[in-house]
Amino acid sequence: MNDSPDCPLVGVAATYMPRLSEFPFEPGLVAAVDQHAAAVCDALIPSPRRPDGASALRRTVRRQDLSDYVLGFTESLSEADWVEPVGHDFATLRLTAVCWLIREYDLLAA
Repeated sequence: MNDSPDCPLVGVAATYMPRLSEFPFEPGLVAAVDQHAAAVCDALIPSPRRPDGASALRRTVRRQDLSDYVLGFTESLSEADWVEPVGHDFATLRLTAVCWLIREYDLLAA
C-alpha cells in the first residue's frame, strides 16, 4: 500500500505526527496517548482474553480499519466545528494516538 493523498492517515500523520517528538519532555502526554491508543485498538479489535482474564495475543491494527476510524472521528469533529486548540484536548490526544499507531504498525509503508 502506498501513502496516497486520499488515505486519511496521511493527513493526520502530517498534522499530528510531530507531537510524538514531545514524548521525551512530557511523561503525562505519553501516558495519555497510550490510553487513547488502547481505546482506539479496543474500538477496532476487541482484545481476546485467556480464561485467567489476561490478554491472549498482541492485537494487530490494520491500515483500512484505522483509516475508517479516522474518517468517522474527523467527520464528527467537523460536524462539531472543532478547532484545534493550543495544547492537548481529547481530540488532539486521540489523533496523536492514531499517529503513534501509524508509526507502531508502519501503516504508511509502501
